[in-house]
Amino acid sequence: MQHSPRRRLLLAAMASCCNISSLPLAGAASIPSGIADPGHMLQFPRDHGSHPSFRIEWWYITGWLQDHTARNLGFQITFFRARPQLRPGNPSAFNPEHIIIAHAAIADPAHGRLIHSQKAARAVFELAGAATDNTRVWLDNWQLSRHGAGYAANISAVELALDLKLTATQPLLLHGVNGYSRKGAAAQAASHYYSVPHLQVSGTLRDSGQLRTVSGKAWLDHEWSSSYLPANAAGWDWIGINLDDGGTLMAFRMRQQDTGRPLWSAATLRDASGKSRTYAADAVGFTALRTWQSPRTGTRYPVAFRVQVGGLEIELEPLMDDQENDTRPTTGAVYWEGAVQVSSQGRRIGNGYLELTGYGRPLVL
Repeated sequence: MQHSPRRRLLLAAMASCCNISSLPLAGAASIPSGIADPGHMLQFPRDHGSHPSFRIEWWYITGWLQDHTARNLGFQITFFRARPQLRPGNPSAFNPEHIIIAHAAIADPAHGRLIHSQKAARAVFELAGAATDNTRVWLDNWQLSRHGAGYAANISAVELALDLKLTATQPLLLHGVNGYSRKGAAAQAASHYYSVPHLQVSGTLRDSGQLRTVSGKAWLDHEWSSSYLPANAAGWDWIGINLDDGGTLMAFRMRQQDTGRPLWSAATLRDASGKSRTYAADAVGFTALRTWQSPRTGTRYPVAFRVQVGGLEIELEPLMDDQENDTRPTTGAVYWEGAVQVSSQGRRIGNGYLELTGYGRPLVL
C-alpha cells in the first residue's frame, strides 16, 4: 500500500511513541558515554539541565498533599531521559538519540491503590525533549520546568491530572562528595546527584473525575549516570524524607542479586540548623519490619522499615500498602514507590517517600 508523504510522516510520528523494548538496540554500535567524575564540581543553573552524554537521567518529584478536607495524599512525578545505543549509519530523523519517559501517580488511601499514568516517546520533532541549560523536560503535554527558585509541573492524563507550583525553601542538598554519589565498589558505578527538599507545593489535582485544590510539601531528585547499577545488583531501596524540624534525610542501599544483602549503602543527613553530613555503608542500616504481597504480580515488598543513619533511628510506615507501580509498557519494570510516615521513639517526626526496586526480578536500566 502506498502512502502520501504526509501520511508516512504521521505513521512515523505515531510509531515514535513506542516503548523502549521496541527500539533498535540489538546489534547497535556502542557510543561514548559520560562518566560520573569525582572531580567535577556541579555548576548551576547549568546542572539543573539535561546531560546528554550520560545514558540515563531523571528528575524525580515525590511529596505529600492535603485537600480541603485535610486528607493526606501522596504524589509522584518523574521524567526520565534515556540514551539508547543507536544503529550506525541510520540517517533517519526517527533514529532516536534520546528517549523521554514520564510516570505520574497519586496515592489515595480512599482509592486503596495507586492511580497512575505513564508515557514514552522518542525525543524527535519537539514531541519530547530535555533542555541542557536549565530544568525543562517535556513529553507532549506533560511538562516540568524550573522558574527562579522553584518549579512548575503539569501532568494531564485520563487517569489523573496535576498542575502544581513548587517553591524552594532550602538550598540544594548535594549527595556523596560534592554531588558525586557512589553506588558500588567500582569507581564507575556512580552518579551525579542532588536534591531539592522541603519544596512548598500548591495547585490542583484531579483523580477519579474530581478536581481539588491541594497544598503540601515535596522533594525533588535530579540524578544522571551511565553505569548506575553494579553488575551484581538486583535493585535498591531509597528514602527521601522531609523532617518536621526542617531537617532532611536521603538514604539508599543497593541489594545483591543472589542474597538480597546490602551491596552498597550511603546517606546524607542535613539537620535543622542546615549542617549536612554524609554517611558510608557502615553507618547506614535498613531493617524490614513488615511485608506486603501484590495481588497482581505476586511480588512481596518490605513496605515498613527501621532505618539507622549514624545515631538517628527512624521507622517508616506506608500511607497505604498497595503503592506498586507497574511501568512495564514504558520501562519494563514493576516497582513500589510509596508515601511513608516517619516516626522516632513512637513520635511522628516527618514524612517522605520510599522506593523499592528489583524485588520481582532484577532491575535492568
